[in-house]
Amino acid sequence: MRILVTGANGQLGQDLVKILEQASHTVIPYDRDTLDITDQAASLEEVQNSKPDAIIHCAAYTAVDQAESDIDNAYAVNTAGTRNMVVAAEHIGAKFCYISTDYVFDGTATAPYHEYDNTNPQSIYGKSKRAGEELVKSLSSKYFIVRTSWVYGLHGNNFVKTMLRLGSERPEISVVHDQKGSPTYTVDLSRFLLELVSTEKYGIYHVSNSGECTWYEFAQAIFAEANSQGGSYNVEVNPCTTEDFPRPAPRPRNSVMEHLSIRTNGFQDIRPWREGLHAFIKELQSSDNE
Repeated sequence: MRILVTGANGQLGQDLVKILEQASHTVIPYDRDTLDITDQAASLEEVQNSKPDAIIHCAAYTAVDQAESDIDNAYAVNTAGTRNMVVAAEHIGAKFCYISTDYVFDGTATAPYHEYDNTNPQSIYGKSKRAGEELVKSLSSKYFIVRTSWVYGLHGNNFVKTMLRLGSERPEISVVHDQKGSPTYTVDLSRFLLELVSTEKYGIYHVSNSGECTWYEFAQAIFAEANSQGGSYNVEVNPCTTEDFPRPAPRPRNSVMEHLSIRTNGFQDIRPWREGLHAFIKELQSSDNE
């Protein structure tokens, strides 16, 4: 397949491009320097010239707190930019895969969210991503909407890297214990995206590593995994509340998403989050030693 990837220099995009190329697909990578997705004419021209079979749209405005005061830019990228890419995809008959987020939910549910539960985003980031979803559904005849959560990987900044850095600098750290979700390793997400776009099983998917934890439990696991693989972190992790760390954008208290579409469409569920974390720590250490 010829697969166009936006956001190719991002945390997910870099792993996705690598995994697609390893599977012998022709990858057409774009980043913000090579394609301005907010320019509709440019987006259409690039897609018409490259003629992909599928577009995996990873590009996004992801600065969650900054979006609260940078509303126009958040919507320009996450909503208008998504519209531009999906219109271009539909113009040439390409499949369209949109990477969305747990932030489309308000986080007040007591059970994991199903794919077709009502959305109710509370932040500008969540609202702009949900608006992108709505445009994908209304403008594409061959779409996958993939909501994911708590993403981390080798490229870019993320919670795992932040914890390891703080753990080497401080004797103790505080991490919120009243928000729960499912960590997602970019390599595992990328492998599923490759499998998904090879099919015609269109619809909405919740894709994360399986299982759930709080941020506090995630932090504890990060240090346990790092130490089990030769690390020497001697840091005390203390639980705290969301109110202890006020942020401009509200966070969903419950980000756990049920993998109903994965199961009902006959896909293999993603491995448990502890296994994904174990693999990532191993990858991180080997990259540090290179």
